[in-house]
Amino acid sequence: MSLLTIALLFLSGLLAGAINAVAGGGTFISFGAFSLIGMPPVVANASSAIAQLPGYLTSTLPYRKDIAKLWRGLVLLAIASILGSVIGAMILLWLDNDRFRVMVPWLLLAATALFAAGPWLRPRREHEEAAAKGRTYASPIVQFLGSIYGGFFGAGMGIMMLATLGLTESGDYHRLNAIKNVLSNVIAVVAIVVFVSGGVVDWPGALAMVPGIALGGYFGVRIAQRVPQIAVRIFVIGFGIFLAGYYFVTG
Repeated sequence: MSLLTIALLFLSGLLAGAINAVAGGGTFISFGAFSLIGMPPVVANASSAIAQLPGYLTSTLPYRKDIAKLWRGLVLLAIASILGSVIGAMILLWLDNDRFRVMVPWLLLAATALFAAGPWLRPRREHEEAAAKGRTYASPIVQFLGSIYGGFFGAGMGIMMLATLGLTESGDYHRLNAIKNVLSNVIAVVAIVVFVSGGVVDWPGALAMVPGIALGGYFGVRIAQRVPQIAVRIFVIGFGIFLAGYYFVTG
């Protein structure tokens, strides 16, 4: 791997981390960067999962007090997330690069549409004062199904999970976001274990991007004060469409 490629991956990570801090959607950038330097799609997806992990971990820190109160209720959802993520990651390993490449543009378009609809999929404000009443039977089932997608591809996973938790869990936005962040970590870690076991991670590429994502996440908070979130969302949507077009043309 050349120094230029390492620099490009670091800068892509910087951008992905900042975008995650401002509006979410950094996975589009990390997966896209790996794809554009010529990584096979399965390897690009697995390496992107590795690179994004620090962001998932740090996203739980602001909610550590809430998580300490919620952990008993999270056990069943975490189990569902583990099972779903294992299945999704194993499906990815079962597919070869050619078959996965055919699916990638459609997955990207679906994830881009999900990202674009994100503001309308968040829990409604009128529910924010509702007291938490615990899980429903639907909650672990829906979480299991969503985790299959998370382990398989992952782009737009956080938005989708926040939307489904808003339908199956009660409580305010911050409670649901805390649950989402914990479960995102579970899904990511399980998928990464499967990917590493399957030998599909490009470690030099992933390690070149990780410091950029960490720095981007840190400075993204300051960026959020200066850049309108709508501008960042438009950029991510545009990049998602571009990346889908790239895979349609090259696939």
